[in-house]
Amino acid sequence: MIGVDTAGVAAKLGVAADTATAIGQLAAEVGLDVPTAYGVQAALVQRRLDRGERLVGVKMGLTSKAKMAQVGVDEVIWGRLTDAMRVPDGGAVDPSAYIHPRVEPEVAFLLDRLPEPGEPIGDFATAVRAVAPAIELIDSRYADFRFSLPDVIADNTSAAAFVVGPWSPVPAGLDNLGVLLEVDGRVVQVGSTAAILGDPRRALDEGIRLAGRHGVRLQSGWVFLAGAATAAVPLRPGAHVRAVVEKLGTASLKASA
Repeated sequence: MIGVDTAGVAAKLGVAADTATAIGQLAAEVGLDVPTAYGVQAALVQRRLDRGERLVGVKMGLTSKAKMAQVGVDEVIWGRLTDAMRVPDGGAVDPSAYIHPRVEPEVAFLLDRLPEPGEPIGDFATAVRAVAPAIELIDSRYADFRFSLPDVIADNTSAAAFVVGPWSPVPAGLDNLGVLLEVDGRVVQVGSTAAILGDPRRALDEGIRLAGRHGVRLQSGWVFLAGAATAAVPLRPGAHVRAVVEKLGTASLKASA
């Protein structure tokens, strides 16, 4: 879109993240459409790369049909992951470093080769070296966690941090595995991998296609977060969070008090 200062919008979002200070929605104010929002996202992530971070993967958003309907879109969205976002399994995060952090259980893929856009599931699944349970910590930079579609795309799809549990070989089926999200030993969300586009492998197909549309080709060794299997819950100080995915195991993190 002509006239949008993508670097300026990215700077506002970057400062909001760095200072854990919420800002108002930007899309309507500056006239962001979806393609331009991805340009802002690229500039936002480039700010991180310029200070020494490196790309390590891609994450998907709006992978549940309910979330798509809620925001009035028929397409998933994607964002970028850097090494600074990764938290070791069982590691600690400081909730005060974020604005309004939330956690959700996911399925992660470890890519083994460079997949091609449009590969059918039976073929592109061979691009996956391993699979693991994961937790994504999301943190919208917008006040009250409210945003339009271009807003959230520009904000790198609310990416903040992620945890990947132990990697294991990809099982025969990933389309209907039970998922639990526990906080302090109590189950707070129950779901299924079927919530991720019916099958998390479809999210990989979408990620390849959408990232490729914007000139990004997924790389060997990258982590791919397929999307949330349940709703996200707020991360409170002192909480211990665990995601459990049937056949895949667990991933966990702790929030400092």
